[in-house]
Amino acid sequence: MATVQMRVRPEDLSSVPPATERIPNPAILVIFGASGDLTKRKLLPSLFHLRQAGLLPKQFAIVGVARRPLGNEFAEDMKEGILQFGGVEASDPKLDEFIQHVSYYPLTFDDAAGYAGLKTELDRIAKEKGIGNDRLFYLATAPEYFASIVENLGAQGMNEVEDGRIGVVIEKPFGHDLESARDLNHQVNAVFHENQVFRIDHYLGKETVQNILVFRFANGIFEPIWNRNYIDHVQITAAESIGIEGRGPFYEKAGALRDVLQNHVMELLSFVGMEPPSSFDADAVRREKVKLWQSIPNIPILNAVRGQYGPGIVDGKRVGGYREEERVNPESGTETYAAVRLQIENWRWAGVPFYLRAGKRLKKRATEITIQFKQPPLLIFNRMQAAGPCTEIQPNVLSIRIQPDEGIALRFGAKVPTAPGMAVCPVNMDFDYSQAFGKSTATGYERLLMDAMLGDQTLFSHRDGVEINWALYTPILQAWAAKEPEVFPNYFAGSWGPDCADRLLERDGHIWRNKLGKPE
Repeated sequence: MATVQMRVRPEDLSSVPPATERIPNPAILVIFGASGDLTKRKLLPSLFHLRQAGLLPKQFAIVGVARRPLGNEFAEDMKEGILQFGGVEASDPKLDEFIQHVSYYPLTFDDAAGYAGLKTELDRIAKEKGIGNDRLFYLATAPEYFASIVENLGAQGMNEVEDGRIGVVIEKPFGHDLESARDLNHQVNAVFHENQVFRIDHYLGKETVQNILVFRFANGIFEPIWNRNYIDHVQITAAESIGIEGRGPFYEKAGALRDVLQNHVMELLSFVGMEPPSSFDADAVRREKVKLWQSIPNIPILNAVRGQYGPGIVDGKRVGGYREEERVNPESGTETYAAVRLQIENWRWAGVPFYLRAGKRLKKRATEITIQFKQPPLLIFNRMQAAGPCTEIQPNVLSIRIQPDEGIALRFGAKVPTAPGMAVCPVNMDFDYSQAFGKSTATGYERLLMDAMLGDQTLFSHRDGVEINWALYTPILQAWAAKEPEVFPNYFAGSWGPDCADRLLERDGHIWRNKLGKPE
């Protein structure tokens, strides 16, 4: 397939006005579970990137909270994390200055008395550094501690102040089914108002995800055809080539549907399918997302399939199966692959099937949205098709690549120049983010952390959206729990998943994107 690269010229960028700087008020960011990998690999590098860009206030502090007595060791470990994972040079003059704002406070999360000491420490830091009452509490702990931390923050009066902004960021998973999500929402909202709660999904921090809205609503050539009259079906893939990375106990409880499909992929679905919001403020965007999710009927169990990887070859290396992973039940029935077919019953999308899939140990890492358009009448061309790779005219496909090779590709048919008659071959018009704008070391958390400090909830989940999505997927989880899979493992590591996922599309006469045209 031929590819035409689309690049942004320097003169195009010179006319772009600089982004309006939004700098938060002086604040203290408190990270619970700060000894975990998320803080070292993502949060601290992202905060330093904001510091490099001049987007943090001069007066700020970062306080890591965890059970281990780390002391000054914590700040040094965070510095190493910034150097290792943040694409930062050790000679950067801002790094040592930034680390001076980092401290640590040991606390057992369910120790109610310890929170009084934490409050005293935060007040001391605020006075010493000239920081007001703004606080952002980030819960990067295991989910079982969310409710306890929130309750204890409220008991010490750290949930609201008269002259400052208080917020709480809660990592996923937010509940493990509908009932637990509702319970957690009640517990959180008993302490924090909904406008203080930031349920974070790091996918929404990715520029390519946010660009879906720009692509749809800022380009007049696409919106008129973004509907059931022109689109045949939509596929959303979240594929990973890695396994569970030593997280056996977590993954045994979660599985692919809870871990990725119910949250990450549904967020992507909302951006693809939502109606144009009246503005891009938080309420307007989240209102349209909720309306879309409410338009999805219950998913029949026959439209949901699962899989588990066995031994295979990934990137030329032999790897074991899921049941051979560390701290995994050797007879585990946990799914490492999940796919569903769903409908959206509204005027824009009625009759258009949406296929969603997520899996571990697949052939390659790829998060991609594929929009396949309906075929025009092709008989006049099919009669003249050439032999070789162009024996069949392929449908127009729009591919939005979220990661790792961020970009947008449009496939269309073109006449083969040297062929007799009107032979048609597919060609790709391809836009690549890194070639157009340069490579970035951003993690995706920069935008989300900034928005949370500013109180902007546009890219965070509302409680209603969380519960709607759990309502869709909980019946599937219950049905799977009631019946062990007949055959696990049912796909090789390094493949594109189980055969049952292929049959899910074949019933409608469709095939997955990796089997359509350019396979990889």
